[in-house]
Amino acid sequence: MSKQPSQSSSNIIGEIVSNNAGRDPERLAMKYAKMAQSPFIFLRGACHLFYDTLPDSPLFRDTPLAWCCGDLHFENFGSYKGDNRLVYFDINDYDEAALAPVTWDIIRLLTSIQCGSDAINATHAEALAVSQTCLDAYRNALIGGKPLWVERETSSGLVNALLTTLQDRERSAFLDKRTIRKARHRSLILDGVKALPASDAQQQQVTRFMDEYASKQSSPKFFEVLDIGRRIAGTGSLGVERFVVLVDGKGSPDGNYLLDIKEAKPSALAPHLARLGIKQPNWPDEASRVVTVQNRMQAVDHAFLQSVKLDGLPCILRGLQPSEDRVAIGEWGKKLDRLKEVVTTMGRILAWDQLRASGRSGAASADELIAFAQRKDWIKEMLAVATTMTLTTQQQWEIFTEALSDGQLVIG
Repeated sequence: MSKQPSQSSSNIIGEIVSNNAGRDPERLAMKYAKMAQSPFIFLRGACHLFYDTLPDSPLFRDTPLAWCCGDLHFENFGSYKGDNRLVYFDINDYDEAALAPVTWDIIRLLTSIQCGSDAINATHAEALAVSQTCLDAYRNALIGGKPLWVERETSSGLVNALLTTLQDRERSAFLDKRTIRKARHRSLILDGVKALPASDAQQQQVTRFMDEYASKQSSPKFFEVLDIGRRIAGTGSLGVERFVVLVDGKGSPDGNYLLDIKEAKPSALAPHLARLGIKQPNWPDEASRVVTVQNRMQAVDHAFLQSVKLDGLPCILRGLQPSEDRVAIGEWGKKLDRLKEVVTTMGRILAWDQLRASGRSGAASADELIAFAQRKDWIKEMLAVATTMTLTTQQQWEIFTEALSDGQLVIG
């Protein structure tokens, strides 16, 4: 990895414009507006800048390799239904996934904790204490060497509340939040908050794809299309080709299902890994990379998860993952013990997921990861770098917000 580049306004704004080139202007404007809200949301929306400025240190260069989420932050953990229809809590977005030094995911998670601490009025000392708790949990779970998982019966606090809500949520109530029901028929709510209207051409494109996809399934009628919209979700991926599809499922009106189809872009980690000489598998396409790594790291596969081609465009198909099923920092409360409880779970999950994928396609073995975790020489530096990266993100955010208000970020 090269040394940290200059933090000039032109460098930062140029990188942001380049990274977002070709995206849907309407949703890109939403992305920029979200990124301007806080340094933490900026961190979420500018993953590429994080790795551009990660220090050139043996800690991030000469450590064992592991399968990484790539864009790890505390709101990238959440509850989801597995393909066994049970509910789990795990990392749930793998768009930037790659084979990388084992330290890359944990440093981004620690930075996100410090970047997000302002939202709960935490002091720097409190943010450091929470970061230490997360790092200790991660390290101890790696040393334990056995990948476990989090479900309702093994969780507590906020995580348990999330899992209980999802497990007990009735499909009809969920559909009522996303659709309009008239008699026995539903259609998507296209209000510019969760979804936007799709053009006639886009509706035809997605319908053709779903018809072909359904024809290859054991229950074709399940995937019969009822409505299509452009989905609004996340931060980093806002503006890429993405659709929400309402399908018949188990029958109208209350057995309908919502599917998410999202374009897969190259990982933001790729150029930095190439400079380090860390080779990646020869993936068929970017969607195959995302889906394969997610299946390797998660204990249970996400419902409907698979890589597909939408008129040749690599996409990820899965059951819709509502944003409210994620951990939002505003819900942590102002108590340090609640913060520590949540980040302890997150640190453990990261370690378990890395152990689960160990030894696969170039990743270090579980024994190598355990040996690394048993060392103590990297702990202090990890916390110090997280603080440095938090300050860097703050500076980048200030440059971005000034450029956005000055009209330097032309959209469309």
